[in-house]
Amino acid sequence: MQSTTNYLWLISDLLGQGATANVYRGRHKKTGDLYAVKVFNNLSFLRPLDVQMREFEVLKKLNHKNIVKLFAVEEESNTHHKVLVMEYCPCGSLYTVLEESSNAYGLPEDEFLLVLHDVVAGMNHLREYGIVHRDIKPGNIMRVIGEEGRSVYKLTDFGAARELEDDEQFVSLYGTEEYLHPDMYERAVLRKDHQKKYGATVDLWSIGVTFYHAATGSLPFRPFEGPRRNKEVMYKIITEKPSGTISGHQKSENGKIEWSTEMPVSCSLSKGLQSLLTPVLANILEADQEKCWGFDQFFAETNDILHRTVVFVFSLQQATLHHIYIHEYNTAALFQELLSRRTSIPQHNQELLYEGRRLVLDPNRQAMSFPKTSTDNPIMLVSRESVATVGAHLRRPYVVLPPKVQPRYDLDLDASYAKVRSHLNQIRFIQTSRKRHGLKLKNSLEPLERTSQDIKSKFLPGGMLTDGWLQQVGTHPEDRNVEKIKVLLDAITAIYQQFKKDKAERREFSLTIPDGSQKLVLHASKARSLFTEECAMKYRLFISKSEEWLRKVHHVKKQLLSLSGQLMSIEKEVTMLLERLQEQLPQKVLPLVSSGMKPQAYLSQNTLVEMTLGMKKLKEEMEGVVKELAENNHFLERLAPRTHIHTHTELA
Repeated sequence: MQSTTNYLWLISDLLGQGATANVYRGRHKKTGDLYAVKVFNNLSFLRPLDVQMREFEVLKKLNHKNIVKLFAVEEESNTHHKVLVMEYCPCGSLYTVLEESSNAYGLPEDEFLLVLHDVVAGMNHLREYGIVHRDIKPGNIMRVIGEEGRSVYKLTDFGAARELEDDEQFVSLYGTEEYLHPDMYERAVLRKDHQKKYGATVDLWSIGVTFYHAATGSLPFRPFEGPRRNKEVMYKIITEKPSGTISGHQKSENGKIEWSTEMPVSCSLSKGLQSLLTPVLANILEADQEKCWGFDQFFAETNDILHRTVVFVFSLQQATLHHIYIHEYNTAALFQELLSRRTSIPQHNQELLYEGRRLVLDPNRQAMSFPKTSTDNPIMLVSRESVATVGAHLRRPYVVLPPKVQPRYDLDLDASYAKVRSHLNQIRFIQTSRKRHGLKLKNSLEPLERTSQDIKSKFLPGGMLTDGWLQQVGTHPEDRNVEKIKVLLDAITAIYQQFKKDKAERREFSLTIPDGSQKLVLHASKARSLFTEECAMKYRLFISKSEEWLRKVHHVKKQLLSLSGQLMSIEKEVTMLLERLQEQLPQKVLPLVSSGMKPQAYLSQNTLVEMTLGMKKLKEEMEGVVKELAENNHFLERLAPRTHIHTHTELA
């Protein structure tokens, strides 16, 4: 056990180990609170005194939630060497997170955005004090759980940090080779002497490699057999990287380097976020320091990403959930353009639904007024033209419920038809008195009523679309394949962890133990077989059934549009009839009244006025129905108030 005046720690309670210091988990003697205690080794004391003191001075200046806090600088009781007492981060580092098997292909999107936000915020604080870190990597980004239950990431290990103005340079070497800027790599790793000096932008290269690692689970630049075993090829990759690329891999010995401007297919981030992130990585992973972005542009571009809102859109034809990143002040026109890029569905063919109802977005409507979406309640996108289903992510056997709809089944066509019938009942006296203008509306509406009822039945329980979804498309059998694969993955992970432990302790690798490698191969083969022969087969069957179901939906949609068009035609005819009656009734009835004929046989002047006003109101309502049909071909929220025409006398 070692101690200072106020703190103590066990040398067996090691948290981390570096070239010049070890970090232990310690406790305050009085409170028992946990702290991280950084104890320097003999190698650190070989450095000049000003270099030794630099970390103390840097940490004293910094005070930010995304930088590990320094609480005290004390002397170890026996050696009297200075130790740093810092904030304890019980969740380990970003490297620890990336080592988890669930993050083998990178962090989930929400977690990656936290890393992006916190690292950018921490770096911005460093730049305010003119400090360059010089050893940014996942192992130097600590993780804690904040008050809201979410991860908070903090920069740590300022042993290589120093104050440096934007136009100032340095020549000393620090850092971890996989994350080193190419100019520093040449001198530090390959030991090649050169006269190059380094600026603060070397941190940007390290940040770029770190972000790529966090997004994909792997390093962006990888020679065959890895960067530590093939240093010359590693240097070749990072110095010859074409402009605009973000990764380079050599997949065989002496093989060519394969460059990429995009994230790998296995990346967990959405295409929407990838499209914003890749230009940032391309411009900070730039070997030529004159071409590389400066910090000002880096902060501007990353904050642009972080200040965007996400609109979740599920494309039925693609069976894919899209993340559309836009600013709150962006318009619906831009939103639909971005949606077109992601889905290849042109704007004029995009049909949007939200909670089972048609969503009509005015082109100038701002994103801040869009409906609130989430991964569980996205906007649904349907193509107006029938297209092939291209793919879906089948995560586990479960029943997918149909899109959320209101409990009532009043389709807009049914509602509009009901409204038309209501109005037609009100003008029955006009029909009977003006038979030569009769349109035989009842005969016209009866087949429409039958069609609308037929369409409605397809959406009700037991209907073609509802049962087709629940019995064929949306239900996946409980085959336990996911659970079987998880058991195999846990066994593989256990072998991997034992391998790492033996390697760290310099013991015989577990893979050389009898049956160790055979078990690893056996587990991997079983997992692969389950996926290809069971999961993939059912996946293809799901795609086929969903495509067939969507074709039926498209057919029903065409029926709805046709029905809507017929109703609109009837609305126009009714409107024309009303206009004729308004013109003719005053001319025909008034002379009869003025000729002295009995009033009970004909309409009085007051009744005529009421009829005229009623017909005007009726005409206005008909025009409203036409407008509603034009705007909404699927579902109506409510019916407009009905106008009743009262008559005080009857026609003879």
